[in-house]
Order: sequence, then C-alpha cells, then structure tokens
Amino acid sequence: MNTRPAPLPEPWSHAEFEARLRAVGEERYHHRHPFNLRMHSGDLSPDELRRWIVNRFHYQRHIPVKDALITAKLDSPELRRMWLRRIQDHDGPQDGEGGIERWLRLGEAAGVDREKLLRSDSVLPGVRLAVDGYINFCRLRSPLEAVAASLTELSAPELMRTRIDAFERHYPWIEAEGLAYFRSRVAQGRRDSREALDLVLTWARSRDDQERAVAGLRFKCDVLWSLLDAVDRAGPREQE
Repeated sequence: MNTRPAPLPEPWSHAEFEARLRAVGEERYHHRHPFNLRMHSGDLSPDELRRWIVNRFHYQRHIPVKDALITAKLDSPELRRMWLRRIQDHDGPQDGEGGIERWLRLGEAAGVDREKLLRSDSVLPGVRLAVDGYINFCRLRSPLEAVAASLTELSAPELMRTRIDAFERHYPWIEAEGLAYFRSRVAQGRRDSREALDLVLTWARSRDDQERAVAGLRFKCDVLWSLLDAVDRAGPREQE
C-alpha cells in the first residue's frame, strides 16, 4: 500500500514568526537571571560586580570575532558593509575608541585593573565554554541561524536602560564615565536588532527555516544564561 508523505507544515506569517522570536527573548533572555535581578536591585557586593565585569569582558572582546564570522557568510557587499559596522562599533575606528574600550573603562571605574581584564587569566571555565560555544555556533551554522542568534539585541536596549538606572542608584562608587558602554548600546541595539530582524524575516521562507531561527535565538539566550550561572556560582577562590 502506497502512503503519501505528510505535507510540510505551512510557514508562519511574518507577524506570527516575529512574535515567536520576541517571545523567546521575553521568556529566556538573561534579564530574568537571578544574578541580573540582584544586580539591578542593588544587592551585589563590589567583589561580585567586579567578578561580573571581568568575566563579561571575555564575552565582549569576542563580539567582533563572531561578527567577522557572520560577515564572511554574507553574499553581497551591501550586507557585508552593514555587518562590518558592528565590528567597528566594538573594536573602534582607532585605538581608544569603541565598545571594547568602553568596557575597559567600566572596569577601571569599578576598580578593576585594565591589564587584569586584558590578561583574562581570571575568566571562569564556564564562561570560556559558553563563549566558545557561541563562537563555534557562528562559525558552523548557516547565516540565518547565526544572524537569528544575534536577536537577543531585541531585548538589550531595555536592559541597558534598567542597568544605567541601577548603577546610578545603587552603585555610586562606580564613576559615572564608566557607564558609557551601556549608554551607547541603547541606540546601537535598536538599530542592530532591526537590521537583523529584517534579514531573518526575509530569509526564513519555510517553517523549517523559521524553526531553526527560533532555535538559534534560544541557543544564544542559553549562552548568556550559562555565562551568568558561572559568575553567580563562583566564589572568591575561583577568582584568585
């Protein structure tokens, strides 16, 4: 008896697909992580905050690396120029500028020596594994999945505003100039997430494409959550 293959599921409409992507961020983004909740409530000690700054910098300094990997997958000069701007946003157009430099200044404002950040010998193993996992994801997966993973930026601007308010209110011992990274990411995150979302909505034509994009964004949320798990569970000994 011949049996017909089951019909492929219909793709979601653009509206439903976008809603599903946004729901991932709402449910799984690290704004819900207990460590971030304590940070924004003013409950972190100076040592805990410095531990986060040191370990998060390991992620920050790899952002241009993952963006270079994504850029290499893009098939038009227009798209590559658009994505290359992200690398410059973090590396800066010249020495002393860009997001990585602003994070180094955040560390200095919080009492973390710049050289300690650059050496990275205090980075926790769990943080290294999370960052390596994200870099390899961007290296090995399709352009659709890699770009979809960047859509955590949909949730980032609101988190940055919350963080600025929390630092100003609860951590006045950190010099105000150190918050420049957070301030810059409000506008950059809105721009970058809009560009990436437009690409994902355009590229994902089948239900399978859409589901892979949603899975890519879930993976990125897991990376950020795992990073904070490692920081939250570490004690003074791990940071010596």
